[in-house]
Amino acid sequence: MSSGTPILRVRDACKRYGAVVALDGVSLEVARGEVLALLGDNGAGKSTLIKAISGVVRLDAGTITLDGADITGANAMTVRSQGVETVYQDLALFDNLTPAANFFAGRELAVPRWLPPGLRFIQPGRMSERTRELLDRLQVSLPDLEAPVALMSGGQRQAVAVARAVAFSSKVVILDEPTAALGLRESARVLELVRRLKADGVAVILVSHSMDHVMAIADRAVVLRRGRTVGETAPTPENHEQLVAWIVGATGGRAV
Repeated sequence: MSSGTPILRVRDACKRYGAVVALDGVSLEVARGEVLALLGDNGAGKSTLIKAISGVVRLDAGTITLDGADITGANAMTVRSQGVETVYQDLALFDNLTPAANFFAGRELAVPRWLPPGLRFIQPGRMSERTRELLDRLQVSLPDLEAPVALMSGGQRQAVAVARAVAFSSKVVILDEPTAALGLRESARVLELVRRLKADGVAVILVSHSMDHVMAIADRAVVLRRGRTVGETAPTPENHEQLVAWIVGATGGRAV
Protein backbone atom coordinates (compact mmCIF):
# COMPACT_ATOMS: atom_id res chain seq x y z
CA MET A 1 0.00 0.00 0.00
CA SER A 2 0.98 3.65 -0.35
CA SER A 3 3.06 5.21 2.39
CA GLY A 4 0.89 8.34 2.18
CA THR A 5 -2.46 8.84 3.88
CA PRO A 6 -5.15 7.34 1.62
CA ILE A 7 -7.64 9.80 0.15
CA LEU A 8 -9.77 6.96 -1.25
CA ARG A 9 -10.42 3.57 0.34
CA VAL A 10 -12.42 0.64 -1.05
CA ARG A 11 -13.04 -2.25 1.33
CA ASP A 12 -14.41 -5.70 0.46
CA ALA A 13 -16.36 -4.49 -2.58
CA CYS A 14 -18.84 -7.05 -3.91
CA LYS A 15 -21.13 -6.82 -6.93
CA ARG A 16 -23.15 -9.45 -8.77
CA TYR A 17 -25.13 -9.28 -11.98
CA GLY A 18 -27.39 -12.29 -11.63
CA ALA A 19 -25.15 -15.34 -11.66
CA VAL A 20 -22.11 -13.30 -12.73
CA VAL A 21 -19.79 -12.16 -9.93
CA ALA A 22 -18.24 -8.90 -11.08
CA LEU A 23 -16.51 -8.01 -7.80
CA ASP A 24 -15.70 -10.48 -5.04
CA GLY A 25 -14.25 -8.74 -1.98
CA VAL A 26 -12.01 -6.22 -3.75
CA SER A 27 -10.07 -3.73 -1.62
CA LEU A 28 -7.73 -0.91 -2.62
CA GLU A 29 -6.61 2.52 -1.55
CA VAL A 30 -4.89 5.47 -3.18
CA ALA A 31 -3.17 8.49 -1.64
CA ARG A 32 -3.05 12.12 -2.72
CA GLY A 33 -0.54 12.63 -5.51
CA GLU A 34 -0.34 8.90 -6.22
CA VAL A 35 -0.94 7.20 -9.56
CA LEU A 36 -2.48 3.77 -9.02
CA ALA A 37 -2.71 1.48 -12.05
CA LEU A 38 -5.73 -0.83 -12.10
CA LEU A 39 -4.88 -3.80 -14.29
CA GLY A 40 -6.63 -6.92 -15.47
CA ASP A 41 -7.91 -8.73 -18.54
CA ASN A 42 -11.36 -8.09 -20.00
CA GLY A 43 -13.99 -9.18 -17.49
CA ALA A 44 -11.65 -8.79 -14.51
CA GLY A 45 -13.95 -6.29 -12.80
CA LYS A 46 -12.10 -3.05 -13.49
CA SER A 47 -15.03 -1.25 -15.13
CA THR A 48 -17.46 -2.29 -12.40
CA LEU A 49 -15.06 -1.09 -9.72
CA ILE A 50 -14.47 2.36 -11.21
CA LYS A 51 -18.22 2.75 -11.84
CA ALA A 52 -18.87 1.89 -8.20
CA ILE A 53 -16.33 4.48 -7.07
CA SER A 54 -17.88 7.01 -9.49
CA GLY A 55 -21.38 6.40 -8.15
CA VAL A 56 -22.72 4.86 -11.36
CA VAL A 57 -22.99 1.36 -9.91
CA ARG A 58 -24.15 0.52 -6.38
CA LEU A 59 -22.24 -2.22 -4.54
CA ASP A 60 -24.04 -5.22 -3.07
CA ALA A 61 -21.59 -5.17 -0.15
CA GLY A 62 -18.46 -3.36 0.94
CA THR A 63 -17.60 0.27 1.62
CA ILE A 64 -16.07 3.23 -0.22
CA THR A 65 -14.70 6.20 1.71
CA LEU A 66 -13.35 9.47 0.33
CA ASP A 67 -11.19 11.59 2.59
CA GLY A 68 -12.76 9.81 5.55
CA ALA A 69 -16.37 10.30 4.41
CA ASP A 70 -18.51 7.30 3.49
CA ILE A 71 -19.66 7.61 -0.14
CA THR A 72 -20.89 4.02 -0.45
CA GLY A 73 -24.11 4.11 -2.44
CA ALA A 74 -23.84 7.82 -3.29
CA ASN A 75 -25.02 8.71 -6.79
CA ALA A 76 -22.74 10.01 -9.51
CA MET A 77 -23.68 13.65 -9.00
CA THR A 78 -22.93 13.46 -5.29
CA VAL A 79 -19.60 11.71 -5.85
CA ARG A 80 -18.59 14.37 -8.39
CA SER A 81 -19.53 17.13 -5.97
CA GLN A 82 -17.22 15.52 -3.40
CA GLY A 83 -14.21 15.81 -5.73
CA VAL A 84 -14.11 12.64 -7.84
CA GLU A 85 -14.12 12.88 -11.64
CA THR A 86 -14.04 10.02 -14.14
CA VAL A 87 -12.88 10.15 -17.77
CA TYR A 88 -14.30 7.14 -19.57
CA GLN A 89 -12.81 5.73 -22.74
CA ASP A 90 -15.46 7.35 -24.94
CA LEU A 91 -14.55 10.77 -23.37
CA ALA A 92 -18.22 11.87 -23.33
CA LEU A 93 -17.45 15.16 -25.10
CA PHE A 94 -19.95 17.22 -27.07
CA ASP A 95 -18.27 17.33 -30.49
CA ASN A 96 -20.15 20.43 -31.64
CA LEU A 97 -19.11 22.50 -28.61
CA THR A 98 -15.91 24.38 -27.77
CA PRO A 99 -13.58 23.25 -24.96
CA ALA A 100 -15.07 25.87 -22.62
CA ALA A 101 -18.63 24.78 -23.39
CA ASN A 102 -17.60 21.16 -22.75
CA PHE A 103 -15.91 22.09 -19.49
CA PHE A 104 -19.02 23.76 -18.10
CA ALA A 105 -21.74 21.61 -19.70
CA GLY A 106 -24.38 21.23 -17.00
CA ARG A 107 -22.38 23.54 -14.72
CA GLU A 108 -22.56 26.77 -16.68
CA LEU A 109 -21.48 29.99 -14.99
CA ALA A 110 -24.54 32.22 -14.89
CA VAL A 111 -25.91 35.24 -13.05
CA PRO A 112 -27.70 36.35 -11.02
CA ARG A 113 -27.47 33.31 -8.76
CA TRP A 114 -30.66 34.15 -6.87
CA LEU A 115 -32.76 33.51 -9.97
CA PRO A 116 -33.88 30.00 -10.99
CA PRO A 117 -31.33 28.35 -13.37
CA GLY A 118 -33.54 28.77 -16.43
CA LEU A 119 -33.72 32.55 -15.94
CA ARG A 120 -30.03 33.25 -15.37
CA PHE A 121 -27.68 34.79 -17.97
CA ILE A 122 -24.83 32.49 -19.05
CA GLN A 123 -21.35 34.04 -19.02
CA PRO A 124 -19.45 32.56 -22.00
CA GLY A 125 -16.55 35.01 -21.65
CA ARG A 126 -15.95 34.08 -18.03
CA MET A 127 -16.15 30.36 -18.85
CA SER A 128 -13.61 30.78 -21.67
CA GLU A 129 -11.27 32.69 -19.34
CA ARG A 130 -11.51 30.00 -16.64
CA THR A 131 -10.86 27.31 -19.27
CA ARG A 132 -7.80 29.13 -20.61
CA GLU A 133 -6.40 29.57 -17.10
CA LEU A 134 -6.74 25.87 -16.34
CA LEU A 135 -5.20 24.77 -19.64
CA ASP A 136 -2.28 27.13 -19.05
CA ARG A 137 -1.77 25.71 -15.55
CA LEU A 138 -1.72 22.18 -16.95
CA GLN A 139 0.47 23.34 -19.86
CA VAL A 140 -2.06 22.05 -22.38
CA SER A 141 -1.83 23.76 -25.75
CA LEU A 142 -4.87 23.80 -28.05
CA PRO A 143 -4.87 25.36 -31.53
CA ASP A 144 -8.13 27.26 -31.12
CA LEU A 145 -10.25 27.50 -27.97
CA GLU A 146 -13.17 28.75 -30.04
CA ALA A 147 -13.20 25.71 -32.34
CA PRO A 148 -15.47 22.70 -31.67
CA VAL A 149 -13.66 19.69 -30.24
CA ALA A 150 -14.71 17.65 -33.29
CA LEU A 151 -11.93 19.44 -35.21
CA MET A 152 -9.23 18.47 -32.71
CA SER A 153 -6.86 15.51 -32.73
CA GLY A 154 -7.35 12.47 -30.51
CA GLY A 155 -4.71 13.65 -28.07
CA GLN A 156 -6.18 17.14 -27.88
CA ARG A 157 -9.65 15.73 -27.25
CA GLN A 158 -8.24 13.49 -24.52
CA ALA A 159 -6.50 16.52 -23.00
CA VAL A 160 -9.81 18.43 -22.98
CA ALA A 161 -11.56 15.53 -21.24
CA VAL A 162 -8.83 15.15 -18.62
CA ALA A 163 -8.58 18.90 -18.05
CA ARG A 164 -12.36 19.06 -17.63
CA ALA A 165 -12.09 16.41 -14.93
CA VAL A 166 -9.31 18.33 -13.21
CA ALA A 167 -11.33 21.54 -13.32
CA PHE A 168 -13.91 20.09 -10.99
CA SER A 169 -11.90 17.47 -9.12
CA SER A 170 -10.08 18.33 -5.93
CA LYS A 171 -9.26 14.78 -4.88
CA VAL A 172 -9.42 11.89 -7.36
CA VAL A 173 -9.37 11.52 -11.15
CA ILE A 174 -10.16 8.13 -12.69
CA LEU A 175 -8.83 7.60 -16.23
CA ASP A 176 -10.23 4.69 -18.24
CA GLU A 177 -7.77 3.76 -21.02
CA PRO A 178 -6.68 7.39 -21.61
CA THR A 179 -4.18 6.51 -24.36
CA ALA A 180 -6.29 3.99 -26.26
CA ALA A 181 -6.17 4.57 -30.05
CA LEU A 182 -3.66 7.42 -29.69
CA GLY A 183 -0.33 7.67 -31.47
CA LEU A 184 3.03 7.84 -29.71
CA ARG A 185 3.23 11.63 -29.61
CA GLU A 186 -0.35 12.10 -28.40
CA SER A 187 0.04 9.35 -25.81
CA ALA A 188 3.15 11.06 -24.48
CA ARG A 189 1.19 14.30 -24.03
CA VAL A 190 -1.53 12.52 -22.07
CA LEU A 191 1.04 10.81 -19.84
CA GLU A 192 2.67 14.16 -19.16
CA LEU A 193 -0.74 15.52 -18.18
CA VAL A 194 -1.10 12.66 -15.68
CA ARG A 195 2.28 13.58 -14.22
CA ARG A 196 1.07 17.14 -13.71
CA LEU A 197 -2.00 15.86 -11.89
CA LYS A 198 0.31 13.91 -9.60
CA ALA A 199 2.45 17.00 -9.02
CA ASP A 200 -0.70 18.95 -8.10
CA GLY A 201 -1.51 16.38 -5.41
CA VAL A 202 -4.44 14.79 -7.25
CA ALA A 203 -4.86 11.03 -6.79
CA VAL A 204 -5.13 9.20 -10.12
CA ILE A 205 -6.56 5.75 -10.79
CA LEU A 206 -5.35 4.64 -14.20
CA VAL A 207 -7.05 1.78 -16.04
CA SER A 208 -4.80 0.68 -18.88
CA HIS A 209 -3.80 -2.31 -20.98
CA SER A 210 -0.50 -0.64 -21.90
CA MET A 211 2.19 -1.97 -19.63
CA ASP A 212 4.70 0.52 -21.05
CA HIS A 213 2.52 3.43 -19.94
CA VAL A 214 1.89 1.85 -16.55
CA MET A 215 5.64 1.43 -16.04
CA ALA A 216 6.20 5.04 -17.07
CA ILE A 217 3.83 6.83 -14.68
CA ALA A 218 2.25 4.52 -12.06
CA ASP A 219 3.49 4.31 -8.48
CA ARG A 220 1.65 1.07 -7.73
CA ALA A 221 -0.35 -1.49 -9.65
CA VAL A 222 -3.30 -3.56 -8.43
CA VAL A 223 -4.32 -6.53 -10.57
CA LEU A 224 -7.87 -7.89 -10.72
CA ARG A 225 -8.86 -11.25 -12.16
CA ARG A 226 -12.39 -12.62 -12.24
CA GLY A 227 -13.56 -10.04 -9.76
CA ARG A 228 -10.83 -10.59 -7.19
CA THR A 229 -7.60 -8.84 -6.26
CA VAL A 230 -4.83 -11.25 -7.21
CA GLY A 231 -1.77 -9.09 -6.71
CA GLU A 232 -0.28 -5.69 -5.93
CA THR A 233 3.23 -4.46 -6.56
CA ALA A 234 5.35 -1.59 -7.82
CA PRO A 235 5.25 -1.49 -11.65
CA THR A 236 8.98 -1.81 -12.25
CA PRO A 237 10.84 -3.70 -15.00
CA GLU A 238 11.78 -6.30 -12.40
CA ASN A 239 8.10 -6.93 -11.62
CA HIS A 240 6.85 -6.85 -15.21
CA GLU A 241 6.76 -10.63 -15.56
CA GLN A 242 4.88 -11.01 -12.29
CA LEU A 243 2.26 -8.43 -13.30
CA VAL A 244 1.65 -10.20 -16.59
CA ALA A 245 1.40 -13.54 -14.77
CA TRP A 246 -1.29 -12.15 -12.47
CA ILE A 247 -3.21 -10.65 -15.38
CA VAL A 248 -3.30 -13.88 -17.40
CA GLY A 249 -3.84 -16.13 -14.38
CA ALA A 250 -0.46 -17.88 -14.27
CA THR A 251 0.54 -19.35 -10.92
CA GLY A 252 3.46 -18.42 -8.75
CA GLY A 253 4.96 -15.15 -7.55
CA ARG A 254 3.97 -12.76 -4.81
CA ALA A 255 3.45 -9.06 -4.23
CA VAL A 256 6.40 -6.93 -3.22
